[in-house]
Amino acid sequence: MVTLPALVDPGPELTGDQIDRYRRQITLAAIGTLGQRRLRAARVLVVGAGGLGTPALQYLAGAGIGTLGIVDDDAVDLSNLHRQVIHGTDGLGTPKVDSAAAAVRRINPEVAVETHRTRLDAANVVELVRGHDLVLDGSDNFATRYLVADASEITGVPVVWGAILRHHGQVSVFWPGRGPHYRDVFPEPPAPREAPSCAEAGVIGTLPGLIGTVMASQVVQLVTGTGDPLVGTLMLWDEATSTTRTLRIARDPERAPATRVEVPAAADPTCLTGGPTPEETLDVPALRRLLGGGLTLVDVREPWETAAGTIEGAHAIPLGEVLDRGAEALPGGAGGGEVVLFCQSGVRSARALEHLRPAWSGREGHLRHLEGGYADWAAEG
Repeated sequence: MVTLPALVDPGPELTGDQIDRYRRQITLAAIGTLGQRRLRAARVLVVGAGGLGTPALQYLAGAGIGTLGIVDDDAVDLSNLHRQVIHGTDGLGTPKVDSAAAAVRRINPEVAVETHRTRLDAANVVELVRGHDLVLDGSDNFATRYLVADASEITGVPVVWGAILRHHGQVSVFWPGRGPHYRDVFPEPPAPREAPSCAEAGVIGTLPGLIGTVMASQVVQLVTGTGDPLVGTLMLWDEATSTTRTLRIARDPERAPATRVEVPAAADPTCLTGGPTPEETLDVPALRRLLGGGLTLVDVREPWETAAGTIEGAHAIPLGEVLDRGAEALPGGAGGGEVVLFCQSGVRSARALEHLRPAWSGREGHLRHLEGGYADWAAEG
């Protein structure tokens, strides 16, 4: 076991009530009152109040982290609730940072909560990270992960990182100067649409709960200087087979540490290449203006998704059928006017459009897709 030095200096002596609250973990010789004072003095920034961030927030609040910063620009949606259990039905539509902060205060009123309802970008990430001892990165997109990674190297603040996809989860700790960093393991993001989101690929609610809890455990170990944190190690969990593997990871000796924040173009949704062009893309207001004018709408989601709601008049043709049969899968006459493809968020419809584009040459009318998909349509009433 390689024990690293404690990340945080101990705070003031504990009160009697604090000793009672944290008695079960103070009893552990590795923690004791000194470790608890370190936890009480720690400032931890949690990026994302979603699938990974919310279980971590609950256990970090219970453990007695002194200050929790929460960064998220999203609102609570019904589809979040099966896995983001810090939020409730009564919080639908409210900012996730506010819902999560209220839950943290219910769990432990001693914890100071700082909310940042914003999206991390190159202009704000360094200062946000710099104000904390540690970052827990529970973000769900590559652009944010690279922003956090660069800010970590610039400031020296370590990152507990996690990711999930379908049945698989990963966790590691990236501590500048003490082991490899995120860009050593993931030099470049995957090509656009190669790594679908949970909305597109699906996820069992217990998976982010488990991975988020492991991430919270890493925070406790780092703050208190106990255990053997995952510095230089990538932990892999397979929910389907209930198996765990660990891989040793190393620093790339040829990579220079980050000196400025930079998001790889392939990770920036504003820089995607090879997908639908602006002329092939509609937003919800533009689609509404076209309705009633001989438009053919094609919903490429699965039947169970369309059963929960679709756009009136849409033809339900799952993406798999489009990929198998091409333009033949579309309804008769679809090539004689405007055709708009849509899915839940715009990822599958973009893929369908790219697949159909070669066969559309010479046809009348336009082939387009709905950016933001049915989720944006439903959100706008």
